[in-house]
Amino acid sequence: MSERRQGKGSKAANSRRNRRVVMGTVKLGENMEIEKEVIMKACSMAMKAHKSTEKYLSEGIQSSSSEVFFSFAGSLSVNDWFAGSAFGEMKVDLQFFPSLKYVGLDQTGRVNEAFFKRFEAVLANPRFKDEVEKAVADRRQVVFTGHSSGGAIAILATAWFLEVYNRQSSDCIAPLCLTFGSPLVGDYIINIAIRREKWSRYFVNFVMRYDIVPRISLSPLSSIKQQLQRVLDYFNQNAQQPPNDAPAFYETVVKNASSVANYAACKITGSTNPLLETVSSFVELSPYRPFGTYVFCTGTGKLVVISNPDAVLQVLFYSSQLSTGEEKETVAKASLRDHLGYEKYLQKHLKTPAVTSLFHHRQEALSVSSNVASVEREKVDEALNDLGLSGRARLCLRAAEALENQKLRNQATIDGKKKDIEKCLDKLQEYQSKCAHKVGYYDAFKSSEEEEDFHANVARLELAGIWDVIIGMLKRHELPDEFEGQKEWIGLGTRYRRLVEPLDIANYYRHLKNEDTGPYMGKGRPRRYKCTQKWLEHAEQLPNEIPESCFWAEVEELCIKAGCQGTTESILHLKTRVDKWIQNEELGGDVLLENSTFTKLQKQHFLTT
Repeated sequence: MSERRQGKGSKAANSRRNRRVVMGTVKLGENMEIEKEVIMKACSMAMKAHKSTEKYLSEGIQSSSSEVFFSFAGSLSVNDWFAGSAFGEMKVDLQFFPSLKYVGLDQTGRVNEAFFKRFEAVLANPRFKDEVEKAVADRRQVVFTGHSSGGAIAILATAWFLEVYNRQSSDCIAPLCLTFGSPLVGDYIINIAIRREKWSRYFVNFVMRYDIVPRISLSPLSSIKQQLQRVLDYFNQNAQQPPNDAPAFYETVVKNASSVANYAACKITGSTNPLLETVSSFVELSPYRPFGTYVFCTGTGKLVVISNPDAVLQVLFYSSQLSTGEEKETVAKASLRDHLGYEKYLQKHLKTPAVTSLFHHRQEALSVSSNVASVEREKVDEALNDLGLSGRARLCLRAAEALENQKLRNQATIDGKKKDIEKCLDKLQEYQSKCAHKVGYYDAFKSSEEEEDFHANVARLELAGIWDVIIGMLKRHELPDEFEGQKEWIGLGTRYRRLVEPLDIANYYRHLKNEDTGPYMGKGRPRRYKCTQKWLEHAEQLPNEIPESCFWAEVEELCIKAGCQGTTESILHLKTRVDKWIQNEELGGDVLLENSTFTKLQKQHFLTT
């Protein structure tokens, strides 16, 4: 990739790099270049592993090359493609992939269970971990690759590597995942997580225009099981003629892809038709969605690069459609032959690649920008024609781009609220300082006897309004996927939570809401605090536990339960945590003032006991 690394120097390594200067690199989208030799080596190894009886193959471990390659075997058994439910998905095992979740909303991503089990088997092999560890220690880039379902294992291996190595150390060289004809692996939450962590560019998926395999995951197993096994047998035997029911298999897969793509298109265009939700509640659609960078091979020598996941999904469907004059049987057979043709195609066309980026992430799409030279627009139109994209398909692509741009505008809008948030927080910080010389921040606000308490409440309500809008946009997926990982917002959210949540708790118990709703930590805690807490916990890899901002909620409940069995232990445990929070400057020392509710609780309890 473009960010090269300083590894061990040697004549052999320098010679290899010199040959690459001759071969050159291929630019695949914004700020990403991959050496052609790396792509071809990965493709060759992926095809080799697909025919191997080993779970994976490795190359370069003992050499002085800049990369170490791991290629994963595909499977020719239906049972290794689907497991369990109609689409064979499972919740991500967060022990393996702690980042693959929607952090603030606490939603866990889903992945293909059969593929995960196969990856788990690879990971159970000590040799695999040892070889990866050696590559990391030698400061060489690890390249994971695979063809067909082997590509799915490569994707999971890359996500695992990023979790274990890159998330733990910024000094670790990022891996590269190159797949060829890989089926889809995870749902939309996986995509959100990958983009939030800024890992998306490490996943590059090559797809031949008609290759049916990248679309297979959009179909329920019940609709394709017998046909799929015959297709896998065909891939195994490499027979001259595809199975007789190839047209029926192709038609079934494309119909299911149509349902998913059309539903997604309605979502990205903002359709409010209630029938949409009604139908989706009766018809189970595939949860799988693309992520990373997709490189579509048009069949005419061109490579079309797309990084927008919504656009990729539309292209997966529309590019598989019959063009004018094409027969279904011909395209159906081509959809199987294409799956076996990656190495041959890239060998022929990668030497002098004609690469078109449909649009770059964070940039205007070439196809719709008024500022792009006509020659570039013609280049894009030609690429779209080569993919067989209809007028409706192009409208869907523009909608996908428009949605991405709208998310950026939404981010700009809430970024404009930062000053308002900071202004209110500064007011509350000043109010807290004044209260520290009296009964304390919490108790002063709970009693609300002074005019300054009223002004503090106005600031609290103003901040609640701003943050509720932000969390609502997050819930409706109206913000960029990267938003939850932005350090400035994590820091601002943490400051807000620590300063304002005690006031919300005071207001909750002052108005006796606990008598109707129950304890604050049960159903009383607003989502805005839960989200900002989870942002910090994920960013700093902290355990999920009751935070310092909820200290007063614990105190209030202990006051209610005073005299009950176990209260002494709870107070002592809380006191230990309070000392730690004060030492870390996460909690103000005013909580220990003589007239604070917490101090009174301790005195009253230990005097009576």
